[in-house]
Amino acid sequence: MPQKLSPAARRAKAARDKAYAMTPARRAKKAHAQRMRRGAGGAAEGKDWDHKDSRWESPAQNRGNDGQGTKKESGKNYKVPK
Repeated sequence: MPQKLSPAARRAKAARDKAYAMTPARRAKKAHAQRMRRGAGGAAEGKDWDHKDSRWESPAQNRGNDGQGTKKESGKNYKVPK
């Protein structure tokens, strides 16, 4: 369910999200995930690339840090192959 934000808060959040998405680390992860997806074919169907475990995982498992939650993972920078 989307967050219920005021119009001003929605614009501010969109600006923060965009700034975060355009950082060099996020852009490198996105480019790497796209390369992996192009090469994986059907194996990547409905999956996300996990940069920590270097494997395809369901989106829920990947975003939830394998059931550990995201607080333990906060602030870590995972290496992305070029």
